[in-house]
Amino acid sequence: MDDRPRYDEKLARILRISAAVIAEKGYHQASIRDIASATGVSLSGLYYYFSSKEELLFLIQRHCFETILARLDLDLEGESDPRVQLETLVRNHLRFFVANMAEMKVLSHEADSLSGDYLRDVRTLKQDYLLRLEAILEALAPPGTTDVRISALMLFGMLNWIYTWYRPDRYPGVDRLVDRAIHLFLEGYLTPEPRSELVAGQEAEAPSIWRDL
Repeated sequence: MDDRPRYDEKLARILRISAAVIAEKGYHQASIRDIASATGVSLSGLYYYFSSKEELLFLIQRHCFETILARLDLDLEGESDPRVQLETLVRNHLRFFVANMAEMKVLSHEADSLSGDYLRDVRTLKQDYLLRLEAILEALAPPGTTDVRISALMLFGMLNWIYTWYRPDRYPGVDRLVDRAIHLFLEGYLTPEPRSELVAGQEAEAPSIWRDL
């Protein structure tokens, strides 16, 4: 796999559809034949891109984390204010997964379905992401704060389960969700929430991970 291009439009399509199949059936129940049927790609065509179902799951997870980290780097370039950095990370995270609910479900439910080097590589990407959030929270924290990692994990926990309840036809758009998440995390539920300056209908489109960065 390492000698093939990191980005391939056909592979991206296979990963997107495969994520939807796995999200619906579960990793252990979904078969490569299910993937072939859903994608319209022959078994031999699929095996050009991956050698096993586990490698397919790894590619889905790696693609998600590499894409969200790359986009975060672009969005944070030149920004030194830790509060703006936190807002940027939360916005990047929510836009990413609102646009890719199946991938979020796969990441949440199949985190322990990988093994060996696949598991190690994905855990390295997760750790990289966690450390970036911890660094931002460390810069924001008042003196004497010792629970930065706990706070980071709790924030990710709040954000990651959005796929279980969020419906765009029932709830506000992503930018309003970002405002609410930041307020709850930094200010708390019992403090007044400032009104957003965002005008209705002017929210940015949530980008899909399956488009170019």
